[in-house]
Amino acid sequence: MDREQNVQHFLDLIKKSRRGKFKIYIGMIAGVGKSYRMLQEAHDLLDNGVDVQIGYIETHGRAGTEALLAGLPVIPRRRIFYKGKELEEMDLEGIIRIHPEIVIVDELAHTNVEGSRNEKRWQDVMDLLDEGINVISAVNIQHIESVNEEVQGISGIEVKERIPDSVRQEADEVLNIDLTRNELRENTLRSHRELVEAIRRKDPRSARYAMIVHLAENRQHRIKGLADV
Repeated sequence: MDREQNVQHFLDLIKKSRRGKFKIYIGMIAGVGKSYRMLQEAHDLLDNGVDVQIGYIETHGRAGTEALLAGLPVIPRRRIFYKGKELEEMDLEGIIRIHPEIVIVDELAHTNVEGSRNEKRWQDVMDLLDEGINVISAVNIQHIESVNEEVQGISGIEVKERIPDSVRQEADEVLNIDLTRNELRENTLRSHRELVEAIRRKDPRSARYAMIVHLAENRQHRIKGLADV
């Protein structure tokens, strides 16, 4: 190793040591409770005096998840006008400026609005880690590139928003979140009610999400039933 390579190697080691830590909750199905678990962890960290803030969370209108937001510091989202509509995105620059010790970032596979600093939210997370900010995030397993095709073959649902396997490999800690058979049964009934309600309200976005959750939970419920035989 020559002098220039030696210096670069040492600088890379310093940069790595200053990089934030990365934790991912991976959901085996949609609606498994990743956001809920992240918010629970945020409360535990806050109770222990840790500077943790919410960079972005998606509650999907679930009352229990929304209730957990109470008492947690939330970094306001960035409002963007795109094609005549006002949209909200995570405020990457705002998080870097505030520089919390830990930030919660939901929907890791999300595609940012055109004109954002990065195309994908996982790229935003990489920037936060490079800034020395620790990140807790979440993604469903079907959004991971290497398993996307297999999951699509089983569920029949095409998922366009994906994260490279390298993002998962960057994580310092990975927690897989799944449901018991009874929890699946209860969630299947709940997702069916949510689907019916979204159709009644003529809310196509909520109806589509509820349909995906309901189909995934139905399939998972059947698999668990077969496994128990």
